[in-house]
Amino acid sequence: MGSEKVIISTEDTAAVFIQAWWRGTLVRRTLLHASLRAWTIQLWWRQIRVKLMENRQNALDFYARKEGAVVTLQAWVRMWRIRTRYCRLLNAVRIIQVYWRWHSCHTRGFIQGDYALKENQLHIQLEISLGSQACKVQQHIPLPLKE
Repeated sequence: MGSEKVIISTEDTAAVFIQAWWRGTLVRRTLLHASLRAWTIQLWWRQIRVKLMENRQNALDFYARKEGAVVTLQAWVRMWRIRTRYCRLLNAVRIIQVYWRWHSCHTRGFIQGDYALKENQLHIQLEISLGSQACKVQQHIPLPLKE
């Protein structure tokens, strides 16, 4: 009986060993399949993220182009408004200068003159006074006569 126990226990040990090996193989196979599925999901997710990033980049590029166009348009409008305002001021300055020059010319200087028609000549006598300077002009202009 003693030798039967050793054989049975050796057979039991061998059966337990085979069962443990088989369960380990099943667990390793299950883990391998799970890791392959996880790897497949990760690969799919990375591809989706790349597409999303491309779409996001395209959206950002479109937004940046649109914003750039808006900024350019705003700059043009600002430039046009400032230029219009500047032209108006420049025109006002010119008007003020014309009136000032006219006023200073008329308050400082004057023109006096006299003319006479004698026979076939025009006698002109002008005196132009600008401040401290005076200029006298006398001229006799012959007139054409029809005979």
